[in-house]
Amino acid sequence: MDYHDDDLRKFEAHGATPLPAAGDEGHVQHEGAKIWYATFGAGLPVILLHGGLGHSGNWGFQVPALVEHGYRVVLIDSRGHGRSTRDERPYKYELMASDVLAVMDTLNLKKAAVIGWSDGACVALILGMKAADRFTGVFFFGCNMDPSGTKDFEPNPVIDRCFGRHAKDYADLSATPDQFDAFVKAVSLMMKTEPNYSAAELARTRVPVAIVQSEHDEFIKDEHANYLARSIPASELIVLPGVSHFAPLQRPGQFNSVLLAFLGKIHP
Repeated sequence: MDYHDDDLRKFEAHGATPLPAAGDEGHVQHEGAKIWYATFGAGLPVILLHGGLGHSGNWGFQVPALVEHGYRVVLIDSRGHGRSTRDERPYKYELMASDVLAVMDTLNLKKAAVIGWSDGACVALILGMKAADRFTGVFFFGCNMDPSGTKDFEPNPVIDRCFGRHAKDYADLSATPDQFDAFVKAVSLMMKTEPNYSAAELARTRVPVAIVQSEHDEFIKDEHANYLARSIPASELIVLPGVSHFAPLQRPGQFNSVLLAFLGKIHP
């Protein structure tokens, strides 16, 4: 796929490429929320977890590639994001991890690979640490696992374009379309206070993990990605050149090749 959108102008205007028709779609009632999911294709299951403030449609460039390579793709909108609702309790990464397990139980998925981007990566690694018997591997892209891993926030046009798209999509998809500002405030509070896992906790991870860091990530320190790769036993560090925190949208062909290579290793 020779598609480039490094400045996210296409994403701002149109979003990611539309998702294909789902084979199955619905909501799971869990812990005060209705969690939206959809499935595509057939084969070994792969769960995709989107980033904070976004939704599953942001994986539009990845779903067809995975289906073409023989995977059953499961998309989940995190609670309060996209088509999923939430109650009044604060956002918590471990609560969102429990939502993923609830969807897996509904779909009778005993095991799956889990792919996470940003906030979704944090949820994915929590699942790999705390529910290793349910997962074949974790693809962890662009996230921290303790407060020391984040850079000081510096807004730029690419981030602004992504944020603008998130605002429009929230208005189009959410059950509470006029509450975007409150949504951002609540998610931001979680990001400021979580995650906070120690090296000893990371060392208990017992599934294969790819720590994937973009060369120009706006939010995550390179040294933190290196620290995670050193701390997690069965892990490897992969650096994506020329892209930022938004690599799945900027250069999906490059991102997909790394993703498919990881899946090929854990599912030879």
